[in-house]
Amino acid sequence: MSRPKIVFMGTPDFSVPTLKSLHEKYDIPVVVTVPDKPKGRGQKMMPSPVKAAAEELGIRVLQPVSLKDEDFINELKDINADIFCIVAFRILPTAVFTLPKIASFNVHTSLLPKFRGAAPINWAIIKGEKKSGVTSFILDENIDTGNIVGTREVPIGESMTAGELHDELMPLAAELAVETCEQLLSGNYNRIAQDDGLATPAPKIFREDCRIDFNMEAKDLKNFINGMSPIPGAWTILDGKKVKLLKSEFSSEIHTKPKHYLIKNDNFLLQTATGTVKVLVIQPEGKKVMQIRDFLAGYRGNKEGILE
Repeated sequence: MSRPKIVFMGTPDFSVPTLKSLHEKYDIPVVVTVPDKPKGRGQKMMPSPVKAAAEELGIRVLQPVSLKDEDFINELKDINADIFCIVAFRILPTAVFTLPKIASFNVHTSLLPKFRGAAPINWAIIKGEKKSGVTSFILDENIDTGNIVGTREVPIGESMTAGELHDELMPLAAELAVETCEQLLSGNYNRIAQDDGLATPAPKIFREDCRIDFNMEAKDLKNFINGMSPIPGAWTILDGKKVKLLKSEFSSEIHTKPKHYLIKNDNFLLQTATGTVKVLVIQPEGKKVMQIRDFLAGYRGNKEGILE
């Protein structure tokens, strides 16, 4: 009996463990990812992490510029796949996601219907959620609205960054993808309709959205800093230069000047009208990411000042 055919689609590092887990269990005749892109000072053409992993595994790779390209769609059609599994890829046209014999499903990095959109990990932390997770759902014509097949949950720590949550969700996505394939292939699964009334947006975050507003309450400031970390990074101006603040926590330190910073006892404190936030990780403009203690050891600027 032939092994089920699963076509995998993905792009970033996050998708790689899922590809590897599926490859161990199923026939992956082809992987679909984005075209190579120029990177670095030399603008050398570089493959996506998924392409690099697929080539290591000896899997054929398709890199369509347009997902509506007829030749690309015909290639997929000829494979006669049972399932398409999508993890962190592009929005598929109907002509593509309706090709498999059973279904196309996506593994999304939130507990749907919360945080539909491009940046669910960031927004879960920015909005102060206490838990997150991954959700597998059957694709339909709308974005992140399809019937849910399965979920995995994790708690969000008090000072967890988006990068840390990303790393916790990565292996869970792989587990859930394999489980979802098993369920779809056996026919033994539930399709749970999403409640659109509970849906929240998670739009793409642009660099211009990342400047810190020090009129925020302390809890919102902490969540904003952590939710933007490490990419694209929340930033402000310190001594006339741009700095990224990449991890923070609440502080019990009493500081009586809202919208001011205070450097005291190896601590970098941000004062708001509702409390104080302590910066833990920082990246000065043009320099590497560093722990706050290392930054302050070489800091020769003002020990107190206004936050712009």
